[in-house]
Amino acid sequence: MRNAVLLAGSTLMIALPVAAQADVVGLGATVSYWDSSLSGDAARKTDVVDVDNDLNLESDSTANASLYFEHPVPVLPNVRLNYTLVQQSGRGQLGANFGDIFVNTGASVRSDLDLEQLDLTLYYEVLDNWVNLDLGLTARKLNGDLTVRQIGGANSVTQSSVDAVIPMGYLAVRFDLPLTGVSVGGEGNFVAYDGDSLRDFNVYGQYEVSALQFRAGYRQMAVDYEDGDDRLDVTLDGPFVSAGVAF
Repeated sequence: MRNAVLLAGSTLMIALPVAAQADVVGLGATVSYWDSSLSGDAARKTDVVDVDNDLNLESDSTANASLYFEHPVPVLPNVRLNYTLVQQSGRGQLGANFGDIFVNTGASVRSDLDLEQLDLTLYYEVLDNWVNLDLGLTARKLNGDLTVRQIGGANSVTQSSVDAVIPMGYLAVRFDLPLTGVSVGGEGNFVAYDGDSLRDFNVYGQYEVSALQFRAGYRQMAVDYEDGDDRLDVTLDGPFVSAGVAF
């Protein structure tokens, strides 16, 4: 996966027009809250568990923060950092064995999901007027742990984990409504190769006044990734709100 996407990304970086870079230096940061719900499966070897119906995972906290730097230097890409932390927990009952937890008449369990990702994105501004278009490449550091603990009985614990650095394509588009401070847009990262796939996109409406930016929209992140004996195939989606500054 990595070599194929890096090659495509390198070709993209070379092909983009240099003249589309920003005319001035720009710096911005945002923080957001994402009210996400979770669905899908997790697997440990041949054992599979439904994270929604079996584990009853519910959102405890989902935080997101980003920082970007844009400049007018030809050839060199702009830089964006984005951090997302998803933490969910719940109590449920297994209907089948999962890892070291063996089910005879059913097992009550407590589960915790920690999904953390840090993105480094290098991108170019292809359009920069009332229509804004950015294209680039993202390197995503993805860490995910699903821990399932049996309540009572043998008190067995099973953990399914993924840990990888994954290259992804990056696309962002925004349409500004003249003289209003209002805009609509969307952005996303995506990659698929050899049975694994990741996509992470959002659509939003934005209101900007002076240096302040306020957004509200919808975000969906889908992870289908296998790491040795562990596999995570989950989708998180829901509304989000954010506030930021741009200079």
